[in-house]
Amino acid sequence: MAATHRIAAGTVVAAVCAASLAGCGIVTGDSLRGKPAPQKVNPAAPAPKSVVRLIGDGSTAYTGAQPHLSRPERLRPGQKPPQFVVFSWDGAGEDSQRLFSHFRKVAKANNATMTYFLSGVYLLPEDKRTQYRPPQHSPGRSDIGFNDVRGIADTVKQLRLAWLEGNEIGTHFNGHFCGRGGGVGEWSVQDWKDEIAQAKQFVKTWKSNTGLTDAAPLPFDYEKELIGARTPCLEGQENFMQAARELGFRYDTSGVNNQLWPRKKEGLWDLSMQLVPFPGRSFEQLTMDYNYMVNQSGTTQGDPAKHRIWGDEMRDSLLKGFYRAYDGNRAPLIIGNHFESWNGGTYMRAVQEVVEHVCTKAEVRCVSFRQLADWLDAQDPNTLDKLRSLPVGEAPKEGWPAFMAGGPAPAPKGVPGAPAAKR
Repeated sequence: MAATHRIAAGTVVAAVCAASLAGCGIVTGDSLRGKPAPQKVNPAAPAPKSVVRLIGDGSTAYTGAQPHLSRPERLRPGQKPPQFVVFSWDGAGEDSQRLFSHFRKVAKANNATMTYFLSGVYLLPEDKRTQYRPPQHSPGRSDIGFNDVRGIADTVKQLRLAWLEGNEIGTHFNGHFCGRGGGVGEWSVQDWKDEIAQAKQFVKTWKSNTGLTDAAPLPFDYEKELIGARTPCLEGQENFMQAARELGFRYDTSGVNNQLWPRKKEGLWDLSMQLVPFPGRSFEQLTMDYNYMVNQSGTTQGDPAKHRIWGDEMRDSLLKGFYRAYDGNRAPLIIGNHFESWNGGTYMRAVQEVVEHVCTKAEVRCVSFRQLADWLDAQDPNTLDKLRSLPVGEAPKEGWPAFMAGGPAPAPKGVPGAPAAKR
């Protein structure tokens, strides 16, 4: 199956994404007005805490450290690890369904931050489509279409607000090509580098491409913000990871894992989605809405009488995976989704119910991939090795305090989790 999302003239035609494992996203929306007032700066005065330094054409800007990010800390001897849960969205964009803005509000209400994987072509207008030169395809080709000016404005607004609320903006690349005949699984390392460079470029030039020169910028430097991705259809991971490592990325989430503690793979944190119990089935299920849909109806427009049942199955499956980790080895739970209305929107309901159920529980942290990678980097490697020794769903037989006893090496000076420097 190929993906065909069409985004133009304020409308969206969304269809199923991808081959065997994963999917796409959607978009459209209204123009933004207003830009930061110019600031008068006294050269002798200390720099203000909030500084806007426009980058390039003003599509992006440096505005200082991202708000609402807590400093990661090393686990103390005997300390039980928190239960991390990552909710992530492929091809994130705002369209007439307003799902991006809706789940931003759901996250805020439930003490959660999330990762939004932006498709670069969602910030490129249809009439500028030939600026996109996809690897192994003709200029202007995209299997998920492009956007219109109103849709770009709406999407930029949500990206801006999401980042200011502590969420992460990753990438889902551009044209979403799957399968044979130029699909991402056939791309070389250089093809991936070209694709990533173009995804960045569309984010960094949306003002020039839309004429929305008075709109507020995205409040981050995308060259520094972008540290991870999920490939279309979960294809092409090997060559993508090589390109990503050379470009300074920190993680990848394009594979399939069991519910075990993450490890690094080729220099990147492997934060792939996972297999969790699937009620009423003899097999485990990948933690992504697309895969539930494929295994239940095989189509985005299945029998309406079964919509609620299918949504409940996805919710209960994710909750079984959550409790297997929460009461077991505490491995982070990684969940992937799309802003979609498949089978009457039942999967969106399921995801929201999971967020509301798990993110306010004691010892649970619903975080972005960036935050999870920061926490993992702050831990003693021996501690992580110990956590990785726990099988799926199994808590330490001797209890957490005994299992985590035996002091880990102190954090090097300046590393997150190290004691504050004495003054």
